[in-house]
Amino acid sequence: MTDFKTAEFGKTKDGKDAHLYLLENKNGLKAYVSDFGASLVRLIVPDKDGTMLDVVLGYDSAAGYERGDAGIGATVGRSANRIGGAQIEINGVTYELEKNDNGNNLHSGCDYYQKRIWNVEKQTGNQITFLLHSPDGDQGYPGALDMHVTYLLDDENALNIHYEAVPDKDTVINMTNHSYFNLNGHDSGTVLEHKVMLDADSFTPADAESIPTGEIRSVEGTPMDFRAGKVLGDEIDVDYEPLRFGGGYDHNWVLKNEGRFAKVAEVTSDKSGIRMEVYTDLPGVQMYTANFLDNEPGKDGASYAKRSAVCLETQYFPDAIHHDNFPSPVCRKGEKYDTRTAYRFLTK
Repeated sequence: MTDFKTAEFGKTKDGKDAHLYLLENKNGLKAYVSDFGASLVRLIVPDKDGTMLDVVLGYDSAAGYERGDAGIGATVGRSANRIGGAQIEINGVTYELEKNDNGNNLHSGCDYYQKRIWNVEKQTGNQITFLLHSPDGDQGYPGALDMHVTYLLDDENALNIHYEAVPDKDTVINMTNHSYFNLNGHDSGTVLEHKVMLDADSFTPADAESIPTGEIRSVEGTPMDFRAGKVLGDEIDVDYEPLRFGGGYDHNWVLKNEGRFAKVAEVTSDKSGIRMEVYTDLPGVQMYTANFLDNEPGKDGASYAKRSAVCLETQYFPDAIHHDNFPSPVCRKGEKYDTRTAYRFLTK
């Protein structure tokens, strides 16, 4: 791909132009992001031999992102993950959301943030801020807001993502990035040999529809224990109810950062020597092992099969609005929603 700051990225079905933007740091790392969905399209980092690899799944143009339903590279909002019964109650008022997942609401329904054109608010060589106005009632949620999403590729080799918004009514906000990572390269097969560490003593079990039960369960003695680091494939198919329900790992872990921006996870490649550290100030992370990808046609002629990537979606817990023992995803009128996540890349 030719180096550029801005390039055309195709048209949407309704004829809107999409664009691709290049961020680059002094070490030669590159991130390509699009105003279609504020999506992360390519992330090019060096392996142990200095070879540059694209470590995120993606599509060749906006049409792929518009067609795809797996959330690849997506900026997800207003509320990521699942809300049971597709209904929320705030200040005694009930709001109906779209039932797009077995009678539940997933990633805020089918009018996705990631399938809209965002405005570019500002851009420099290594940083870009996208802006999306979300009106009162958007996707069924109360309150209007301007969501700002800033990507910054810093010289410590971290891709930083900063979310900011101030709603004009009490509402639910739970933004995440849904990138699919494969540290051997986006088109290199499964990630079952990747080693993962999660700094979490517990997780939130869910029912057969992936709605949390409200229990916070210790990972001790279960296949969900990644505290010391473990190869993804070692226990992914163990006969354990949460894994049966999820078809593999697709669960929320309870992080120990106590609201501080801190390292919460690490993924290490078996072949490339690339290590990815994950930092966030959010209370949870959904690790999803691409259990439902099924030869998805991707960029550069790639075909993405089941378990060909791992997602680490930082978040408030799924269905948190219905569980008083979970950190609240409600952002009050006039308060600033302000959260950061970063993915930092190193080699052994």
